[in-house]
Amino acid sequence: MEWTGVRYADKPTVQVQTWIDASPQRVWELVSDIELMPTMSQELQSIEWLDGATEPAVGAKFVGHSKHEALGQWATTSQVIECESEKVFAWAVEDPANPTAIWRFRLEPKDGGTELSQWMQLGPARSGLSFAIDQMPEKEQKIVFVRMREFEQNMGFTLQQIKKLAES
Repeated sequence: MEWTGVRYADKPTVQVQTWIDASPQRVWELVSDIELMPTMSQELQSIEWLDGATEPAVGAKFVGHSKHEALGQWATTSQVIECESEKVFAWAVEDPANPTAIWRFRLEPKDGGTELSQWMQLGPARSGLSFAIDQMPEKEQKIVFVRMREFEQNMGFTLQQIKKLAES
């Protein structure tokens, strides 16, 4: 991925993917179990459904609690914006009309298994990263670059954990 010279307002994106030797149904069971996600993330500490929701469906909301060495601890509320069993699961962070980020898993049957990709977009709304940029506006491009690299590495770790579980 290339983020050199990218600013927050550019809505930078990152995507990672892997092939998993398991059916889309099995991979979907893992991807759609949001309460399992903190066990596969270095930042995400816990998640709980809101408003009586118990599973992903468009409009369902959940809160995630995260922790990062440089950014501290925070909580965000997300809303499911796409949910099609064994195909796609996506959510917008904070306001779906103007999110601080969008996250998406896509599943495609391939070669007797599943091609799983995870994609995310930063912005357009201000996020915790915006405060770091406010403090050091001359370093905005470096701040965005470093954060996108972290997302790429963390997402790769998450997909490897899903792969391990799905194939076991």
